[in-house]
Amino acid sequence: MALSRKKKIIIGVSVLVVLTLVIVISVVATRKDEPEVTTVKVESRPELKSTVTASGEVRPIQYIKLTSEVPGRILEIYVNPGDIVKKNQPLVRVDPTQLQSSQEAQWAATQASLNDVSNARNAVASAQQGLAVTEAAVASARQQVIAQQTAVDRANLDLGAAQRELKRSTELIEKGVSSRFDYDAVKDRYDQAKISLETAKANLEAQKLAVKEAEERANQQRASIKEAQTGIKSSEMRASQQQAFLRGQSSQREKATQYSPLNGVVADIPTRVGEFAVSQLSSTPLMTIADMSTINVEVNVDETEISNVDVGQPAKIKVDALGEKELSAVVTQKNPLAVAKSDTTGGLNNRVNVQEAKEFKVTLELKDLSDDIREKLRPGMSSTATITTKTKNNVIAVPLQAIVEKAPPSPSPGPSLASSAPTPADKQKEQKGVYVLDKDNKVKFVEVVTGITGESDIEITSGISAGAEVVTGPSRVLKTLKAGDKVKRQTRSAAANANASS
Repeated sequence: MALSRKKKIIIGVSVLVVLTLVIVISVVATRKDEPEVTTVKVESRPELKSTVTASGEVRPIQYIKLTSEVPGRILEIYVNPGDIVKKNQPLVRVDPTQLQSSQEAQWAATQASLNDVSNARNAVASAQQGLAVTEAAVASARQQVIAQQTAVDRANLDLGAAQRELKRSTELIEKGVSSRFDYDAVKDRYDQAKISLETAKANLEAQKLAVKEAEERANQQRASIKEAQTGIKSSEMRASQQQAFLRGQSSQREKATQYSPLNGVVADIPTRVGEFAVSQLSSTPLMTIADMSTINVEVNVDETEISNVDVGQPAKIKVDALGEKELSAVVTQKNPLAVAKSDTTGGLNNRVNVQEAKEFKVTLELKDLSDDIREKLRPGMSSTATITTKTKNNVIAVPLQAIVEKAPPSPSPGPSLASSAPTPADKQKEQKGVYVLDKDNKVKFVEVVTGITGESDIEITSGISAGAEVVTGPSRVLKTLKAGDKVKRQTRSAAANANASS
């Protein structure tokens, strides 16, 4: 039976619809087999920096705890926590009443000691005057001894002459030549000369005794002077001690007001007005001053990155309180002792916890700070340091997300012993590479050797060259790609691409 024209038209339309559906389904299926990817052209970078990022806080070069050098009740505190202070600026004042009384008493004792010194010096002067008089008397007595000795010598000569004359007169009397009158006259002269000699000798002895007495008085005067001089030294020593005590009391009184020893920031004031300040106790400071002449930042670097950090490396610091402003810094110290992240005390710990991650403290010094920035920084402010560990110029680099690690291809099967088992040495490392897109939009896995890692890129030392187009994402597609797969470049917006890559 022949088909009608109407039925033929219906059948033709139905076949056309079916073919159209088959074509659409084929196209859709084909599109699903070609995943969309993001790509990037590999270019030579003028500079690539490898960095380590760590968090920490602002630290001054040192903290100085000011303690009271004198005891007393606190009368005034002139500053508040957080204030910027200058060197020699008054900070705290302690009640000086007791110190003033001690100073006045010491001043009186010092004056008494000075009076003793003056009296001792007057005694020495008086003794020296007496010694001068006594020494003059000794000299005069010695002159008299000389004169008396001369008189004795003269009397001896006169006695000798009289004795010779008496002898001649006696001989003449015996011969009958001289008269008895002449003999008597000669005899009288002899007796007188003898008496004169005895008198002169007596006077000489008396004068010698006078010299001895004068010398004894002079020696007594010298002893008195020596004793008085010793008294002067003792009095001067006592006066010096009293003056030293007085200076100490004056200094203590001056220390009733405590001044800032440096330019810095008041970090803490644990005391209050009315409390009693006890001297020489560092456990009860009046206040703590942070020395901000050199400002450091202390950060904790993870143990996996500490090997890349060295002293002298440059860094950029962001302080939370300053927003996005970057400050220049340099690494000045790397602590060799690891500290567990949960450890708040630091130092060596006998208990080892291999399950817990470790950190290392790194100190960085801020450089080239302007005055307005320096005044805004405070101890303890949170900060983030980006340390540049290595810099290379003119390098080939790709985005970090383009690197794919995959298991190496399985070795071809061959004759082997059933009992042999693979050893750890037989296991190969995972291959590290990128997917390169060719002209036919097919991907090829290329193994690469990487160098330093930047913030978002990684250096390629071998494997690909500039101009190659590599697949960068999405990550879910990179995980499933195989060599030879055909892909399609994404045409979505940059924001959509970023979301797809994550």
